[in-house]
Amino acid sequence: MKIAHISMFYLPTFGGVEQVIYELAIRQVKEGHEVHVFCCDSDKNNRIKSKEEIIEGVHVHRLPYWFRLSLNTFIWPSLLWKFRGEFDIVHSHVSGHDYVLFAGLLCKLKKIKHIHTTHCPWTDASFRPKILKPFLFLNDVFFNKWAFSLTDRIISITPWELETLERYSPKEKITIIPNGVDKILFRRINQNNFRKRNGIKEKYLVLFFGRLNPTKGPEMLAKTAINITKKRKDIAFIWVGPDEGKADEVKKLIKNFKNMKYLGPIKGKEKIAEMYQAADVYVLPSYREGLPLTLFEAMASGLPIIASPVNGIPYEMRENENGFFSSYGDLKSLEENILNLINNPKIAKKISENNLKKSKNYDWDDIYKRYMKEYKKLLK
Repeated sequence: MKIAHISMFYLPTFGGVEQVIYELAIRQVKEGHEVHVFCCDSDKNNRIKSKEEIIEGVHVHRLPYWFRLSLNTFIWPSLLWKFRGEFDIVHSHVSGHDYVLFAGLLCKLKKIKHIHTTHCPWTDASFRPKILKPFLFLNDVFFNKWAFSLTDRIISITPWELETLERYSPKEKITIIPNGVDKILFRRINQNNFRKRNGIKEKYLVLFFGRLNPTKGPEMLAKTAINITKKRKDIAFIWVGPDEGKADEVKKLIKNFKNMKYLGPIKGKEKIAEMYQAADVYVLPSYREGLPLTLFEAMASGLPIIASPVNGIPYEMRENENGFFSSYGDLKSLEENILNLINNPKIAKKISENNLKKSKNYDWDDIYKRYMKEYKKLLK
């Protein structure tokens, strides 16, 4: 099978969408499929010089963008005339972008089957740059419906999306497939040097792992950590992930506290597994989320979770069973829930056991098979 993935970014850009494409693509290559990725030539910060390369058997084509509208929105219509190759399946990613419409038009012209994964981008405009608002309006009233009419199958990553998607497409075209977790996160690391390597001497470790983006709320954890540290000196707080606008604020808030560190991004599955397993609590204090990979990664690592009950999260996480909910910006609730897990090891242990068990449902190998089943249905 010859497969093309189309998305805004690909490796080395760090993020959940890029990870999903990578997990699918490397498995497709291992099964003997020819896999290509078409994306823009930016890593969100700089233009990538290498326009054509092969990464772990995946042919990557980076097309020049014309201009950018926001951190995550680049305009690169060159896809329309630089898309090359005879493909069996085109798989586009992230709804609401112009390249999804372009992919649909190309597939109709070339008679290629088109599958699209939404990645749950639906939210209000609170954190969107003003320049995007006219485009969001046009998407809502026109472009999304047109783009979805040019897809053969739509993959929703969470049931939360269904109400929105059914405004644009008949529900018969929609299938729900959640994100997955790599097997390495299920395996325990015997010699875990994460704490020693990063100078963490406190008894407990609370972890934020993800993009330091305004929608992720990393500064909310920083403010809560300061309140907790006034009462407790045995809890460390760590932020891990690339800066997308909030790193400076977090660093400014925590600069006078030895028990708080921003480590920047960590890459490599072994190092990420080590990071999770060194922690005691995982915190996701987001304003909005689709269905974050880190939710399942934390579960697979046996971590109790504190998360905002937003969008797709309550469909996969239950209060008291997998952790606790704290609404975005509710610092009192966030503090109480962190201390509840730290102070009650029996509760934390039970939640850890529940999460280890639940995470088995999200093994990437099984999620991959569900995707390939949809591919094969289309080709029939």
